[in-house]
Amino acid sequence: MASMLPGPGRTMIAMTLAAPDLLAVRLRALQESLAALPGLLVAFSGGADSAFLLAAAVRALGSERVLAATGVSGSLPLVERGPAADFAASLGVASWTPATHEIDREGYRANAGDRCYFCKSELLEVLTPEAERRGWPVATGTNADDVVAGFRPGIRAAAERGALTPLADAGITKDQVRQASAAWGLATWDKPAAACLASRIAYGLEVTPARLARVERAEAALRAALPGVRDLRVRDLDDHARVEIDRATLAGLDAAAQGRLREALAAEGLSVVEFRAFRSGSMNDLLADPARYR
Repeated sequence: MASMLPGPGRTMIAMTLAAPDLLAVRLRALQESLAALPGLLVAFSGGADSAFLLAAAVRALGSERVLAATGVSGSLPLVERGPAADFAASLGVASWTPATHEIDREGYRANAGDRCYFCKSELLEVLTPEAERRGWPVATGTNADDVVAGFRPGIRAAAERGALTPLADAGITKDQVRQASAAWGLATWDKPAAACLASRIAYGLEVTPARLARVERAEAALRAALPGVRDLRVRDLDDHARVEIDRATLAGLDAAAQGRLREALAAEGLSVVEFRAFRSGSMNDLLADPARYR
């Protein structure tokens, strides 16, 4: 059997395989591809995908041949940093938390549709020298769904800088990441998506440290007011905001509760335009012509 299965967009494994068998085949391909590496530096955000890749790398290589690298900047919420380090430690993997300075890149601050390109470029250019020093490649947690999702400038930036995408190459989808993570007993199996703070700022508005900090404070305030909320985003539209909440929480949000949330955001200088159901990537709706950023 080849060390890697064809990736998305190429000839895939026959879909006549039953789902559990298909996942088993893909996991086996993933393990074989990882085991062939001298070691691996994982660009580890703490999310479900990169956490699963980190665990898979440990299974294939041993913890001493894996490094979890988490870029630290104003775009990474404080609440994500501790859990990421704890997860790596639970696998016996060393953590490295280099500072990244995407805010110094004009293209990132300008916040056009290709902002993620500059962020991922910064991350890979910070991580690559350490990986090269060790003689290891760098890998991201990009999954098979990501590479067919359309507009993803960050994936392009990583590919240009030679980052591996073991999950995508093995054909492993987001649902399969969660299924396998649950089977392996990983705490991240059902972790909600947690994109960087800059993703909350409407395209065309400059990304600044102050804006990033305001979004982080606003979301922290709303989470404190909504115990048990799963998905929550404060979409910064300049002096006002759109609040997106998971459907279950939104359904129980009466006028009084909405009023308390509005007050919390008013303290951050934001008025609420509307409350709506959470949808990952909804800020992309604000791009008039996404094709020009490809």
